Amino acid sequence: MSNATLLAPPPLAPGLTVASRRAPSPALGSLVPRAAPSCVQARQEFSSLEAWLSAPLTLQLPLHQIESQQEFRGRELHRLLLQTHVQQRGNGDVGPALRVTGPSTTFLYTHRRLQPRTLKTIFGPIHIDRMGYGRTGVASIHPLDEAMQLPARSFSYEFQKRMIKAAVQSPLLESTERMQELTGMSVPKRSLEQIIQEAAQDFDAFYAARLPAPWRQTASILVVAVDGKGIPMVKPGPAQRSARRTKGQKANRKKMATVAAVFTRAPWVRTPEQVVESLFRTDPSKGIEPGQCTPPRPEHKRVWASLVKGKAAVIDEVVQEVGRRDPENQKIHVALTDGERALQILVHDRLKVTLILDLLHVLEKIWKAAHVFHPEGSPEAELWARLACLRILEGNVCQVIKGLRQTVTKRKLFGAKRKTLLSVADYFHNNRDRMRYDQYLAQGLPIASGSVEGACKNLIKDRMERSGMRWTESMAEAILKLRAIYLSGDFDSYWAFHIIQDQRRLYPPGRWTVVVK
Repeated sequence: MSNATLLAPPPLAPGLTVASRRAPSPALGSLVPRAAPSCVQARQEFSSLEAWLSAPLTLQLPLHQIESQQEFRGRELHRLLLQTHVQQRGNGDVGPALRVTGPSTTFLYTHRRLQPRTLKTIFGPIHIDRMGYGRTGVASIHPLDEAMQLPARSFSYEFQKRMIKAAVQSPLLESTERMQELTGMSVPKRSLEQIIQEAAQDFDAFYAARLPAPWRQTASILVVAVDGKGIPMVKPGPAQRSARRTKGQKANRKKMATVAAVFTRAPWVRTPEQVVESLFRTDPSKGIEPGQCTPPRPEHKRVWASLVKGKAAVIDEVVQEVGRRDPENQKIHVALTDGERALQILVHDRLKVTLILDLLHVLEKIWKAAHVFHPEGSPEAELWARLACLRILEGNVCQVIKGLRQTVTKRKLFGAKRKTLLSVADYFHNNRDRMRYDQYLAQGLPIASGSVEGACKNLIKDRMERSGMRWTESMAEAILKLRAIYLSGDFDSYWAFHIIQDQRRLYPPGRWTVVVK
């Protein structure tokens, strides 16, 4: 009973006979301990809640106080009902002994005794008395645990699911506080960290076994994007405190995670002028012009990242995902990358795709060159960048490269200005074969990796780069996997898959049989 009761609980509601309090008759060899008392407590709790809601004092309370009390008392009612249900399922006494099959021989488990267990559920803790079968020196086997598909930990699967959903969205301390507010159950931070790492172990198996949408029912362009994003890591060894960091010393060290995104998209044919207008639009209220098609949205988008796997391993996973989505190689395959040559080589060697240099990275270089000639924020700098971007989109990247290099020579630039312009020109020259934007736009292909940039922000920055956050490698990898599942919209499907895999690990099929005397 909750201590929030304002009125004494009334007697049981009329119409409830003594027979109605009795639990169903158990099967032979099975006991139902204390089922009736829990059932009675549940009825009393319901009658008490019903009476409290109708009491004169309660009818004068504000509605928000009623909501709070009803939630608290209703949670206790649900806990008692669940406790009654568990007791009605018996204690798992399946016979006098079990024959357990080991790697090379079989053993008889003849020691029988009732063993208690507490399971923390979303309604509160429930107590389970189940028959344990054992032998000297080994852990007992509990058939009731297997029948009810209980986890190894003291938290129910549903409780774990909600904890993890909270943890992939918010810091761990906030997640534990939220769970305590919703369920009344406190969760140690260390336990939550262990649960998160255990929950992420079926990530690879889930996506390897999942069947994608039929390829004929998806859009004609299959887009791949790969990028890198740093994650702040815990420094090895004890932290060295100093009054002031030395030159070049960082507040934390980062380790690069490889981020990947795969999705399908319908073609979107545009002109260079339309792209420039969208990039340099100064009036946010000005939307798509009349008659212009709205941009197609990504379909069946999947994002993921890894800190411990190398770039080659992540790209191999991208290859497998592409093979599952387009087994007959009927779609147009496009890969968007930045200018990192090593990454481009890996993608080109493993994927037969059209490599496109991300226009957003090109735009960054254009602005750098513009600020060599004009002050930052000036209309002249914006005009220079706008014209240079238009020329590149029209397929004249070689002219832009030639113009930059000639400017350095004719103006006899030196120092930082010379270095900036030549580096921009070299960047464009090294990637000119991946900057045929006039052809890409005519075919309706994507030219900017907003998807992977958004994935870097949503997957990593918004969760893992908050103020003061530092990560161990194992925790960072687990959060990356679970947050990727959540952002891809696969969390519920993954959790059902994880429960099946966890049950197979805990209770291998055919491990034991009942010995009948």
